[in-house]
Amino acid sequence: MREWAWEYEGYDPAAERLREALHTLGNGYFATRGAAPECRGGLVHCPGTYVAGCYDRLVSTVAGRQVENEDLVNLPDWLPLRFRPLPTDNAPGPWFTPDRCHTEDYRQTLDIRRGTLTRSFRLRTDDGGTLRVEQCRLVHMGDPHLAALRTVFTAEGRPGRAEVEAGLDGNVTNANVHRYRALERRHLVGVRTGTADPGIVWLHCRTKTSDIGVGMAQRADADGPEPAPAERTAVGHYAGHRFVLLLPADVPVALTKTVALHTSRDRAIADPLGAAVERVAAAPDFPELLRSHTAAWEQLWRRAEFDVPGEAGRVLRLHLFHVLQTLSPHTADLDVGVPARGLHGEAYRGHVFWDELFVLPYLNLHFPEVSRALLDYRHRRLPRAVRAARDEGLAGAVYPWQSGSDGREESQRLHLNPRSGRWLPDHTRLQRHVGSAIAYNVWQYAQATGDLEYLYGKGAEMLLGIARFWASAAVPDPGTGRYRVRGVMGPDEYHDAYPGVDRPGIDDNAYTNVTAAWVLARALDLVRGLPARRRQELVERGVLDLGEPPLWEDVSRRLYVPFHQDPSHRDVVSQFHGYGDLAELDWERYRRRYGDIRRLDRVLEAEGDTVNRYQVSKQADVLMLGYLFSPAELAALFHRLGHPLDDELWRRTVDYYLRRTSHGSTLSEVVHGWVLARARRADAWRYVREALEGDIADLQGGTTSEGVHLGAMGGTLDLVQRGLTGLETREDALWLDPVELPELSEFSFTLRYRGHWGVRLRVRSGELTIGVPDSEQLPIRVVLPGRSLTVTPGETRTLRF
Repeated sequence: MREWAWEYEGYDPAAERLREALHTLGNGYFATRGAAPECRGGLVHCPGTYVAGCYDRLVSTVAGRQVENEDLVNLPDWLPLRFRPLPTDNAPGPWFTPDRCHTEDYRQTLDIRRGTLTRSFRLRTDDGGTLRVEQCRLVHMGDPHLAALRTVFTAEGRPGRAEVEAGLDGNVTNANVHRYRALERRHLVGVRTGTADPGIVWLHCRTKTSDIGVGMAQRADADGPEPAPAERTAVGHYAGHRFVLLLPADVPVALTKTVALHTSRDRAIADPLGAAVERVAAAPDFPELLRSHTAAWEQLWRRAEFDVPGEAGRVLRLHLFHVLQTLSPHTADLDVGVPARGLHGEAYRGHVFWDELFVLPYLNLHFPEVSRALLDYRHRRLPRAVRAARDEGLAGAVYPWQSGSDGREESQRLHLNPRSGRWLPDHTRLQRHVGSAIAYNVWQYAQATGDLEYLYGKGAEMLLGIARFWASAAVPDPGTGRYRVRGVMGPDEYHDAYPGVDRPGIDDNAYTNVTAAWVLARALDLVRGLPARRRQELVERGVLDLGEPPLWEDVSRRLYVPFHQDPSHRDVVSQFHGYGDLAELDWERYRRRYGDIRRLDRVLEAEGDTVNRYQVSKQADVLMLGYLFSPAELAALFHRLGHPLDDELWRRTVDYYLRRTSHGSTLSEVVHGWVLARARRADAWRYVREALEGDIADLQGGTTSEGVHLGAMGGTLDLVQRGLTGLETREDALWLDPVELPELSEFSFTLRYRGHWGVRLRVRSGELTIGVPDSEQLPIRVVLPGRSLTVTPGETRTLRF
């Protein structure tokens, strides 16, 4: 069915890298881009296989400086399979490639429901024959260490022969991101190849600095009316099987390569190579692999049931598919975070930013064990965050803006502006609000799951550490009677300094300060709710000082929130202190001159100017507050800080930043669509539509080919799940406050809430239906504006809104 397929017709070299990203297959342990098996990496194709959490560190010379970067490693390519028809004169021609050979009916189809990628075409041979080729690949969702590629050859109308080679290639580099080309990119060393019984070839290597061992093993089998013994080769960086297939007229002949992948980071293995050889030897045939793989996907789809009609629903299913391929139940066994670009490419070097803020709220209500594992990734790196704060002379824990293998700050010191060709200082490490995002996710996970064991255990250690940091970083200002947080960057990411000031950072970013106040308030709630014995343990370990809560209380009520006046002389929330004093930008002039100005920072820098001089924003900053908090909760937060925030002030603030945002991040449309759905519905769909199209239409201009934007994909799912329903999980209840968005007026999904599996919510025609599956669990308390009700297991209730 079309709603479960993502298909491309014809071969288009200009679009191949984008298609490869969107056709990536994965299982939460590893993923492989949808590259053509016969094509090597270059300007057109970029094969890539990435294991979650497999990083390596290299030193490069950039602009005369030694720069160290840690990257998610492109591992040996398991896909290679090339073929060529053998004419009757026995003089073989060139190997097939889609750009050099005459093909017809070329089609690539991603089956979202089954998790397979198929490719089919007809090849006109030099001697006038026709060879039909059909391929199906999978990265197994049941066994996370297996993958397979099945190729079926059919000589149409007359018999023929074909030579086929299927192999493992260790001669790969990290080459997916063109602007990184000047950096060191060869992470694999010590490549060895060999053969093993029965009929297996293998490859072993390790990463250069992190010394992670990688083992791959391949079994290849031909299935046709005539026996086709394999010739095995293992030379240098390549190991493979070679076949000569006899192709009777109109009789399909299949060749299947099955591959196993292990690394030395895996559990319950002696060594990665031995484990890979053993696993591939025991792997079943392709029909059984496909059956068990499909069954695993069926189970995932039941837990993530999501029904939105029309094209929007089709795109949302694709987004959910890629989220599940990156963060599946297999992820629960790994020490990994949420990579901003999935396991789909090498942009951002595979690092972990704050994108979990957009993904975990969805996972909490479907795959809470995955959310917990992703929070554990942060908890394991808490000691490093504590040391980072101490190195700055501050208390608590300060998490890095970019994280990788061990939790140190991985943000680059220099970044390249491809418009000007200049390497520029990078200050994004000043985005301290990442700590608030982690605290938010800890709290929301506990509210959604009722997992007080986690909240009082690892969650408390993280949340209290982050609260301690904010209380330490907030400096009292006698002139205002407020606490101020200086030298930071907000989510905007454009403004990294004041104009003409050498010191990096800006002061009192409103989003940063308000979320810090929220963290401190939640820390106070946590301390009050802790069991006495657990509170004592935290005190004894130095995680908590009972003399601190009074300071947290004071700071959480007196953090400075800046305001300024809009052109009509009415107050709006300032993005940061002094934002309203910056110059206005002539937006139309720049649009006329450059067209796409999403990356306005690059445009201005190439002109010798800087975004720091202007009232511009790359993405939602102040408005992120409306994404994280319901209108009532946000108003209560501002009230706690001594400021009224009514609907009129908030709408005025929304309007102000809408006119000054370039949307240089795919997250921006998600947030604006969410906020406008409640603040001004008529304009919401424009941003929701762009959020849906961000990757499939590559609206950021070539970035999707470097990896999907996982946070934006998760955010669109959450926009439906929480944004349009007003769903909150707090005070042991489901809180709902639906809004009508005409273009998404009908949808349904199921939730896993507390002990209930499969709670169904449906919105249609101004009605909200809640169904709780029959079980022995307690009833669910549901709260809507002005009313509340209890829904017992086995009961369905329909309400007007």
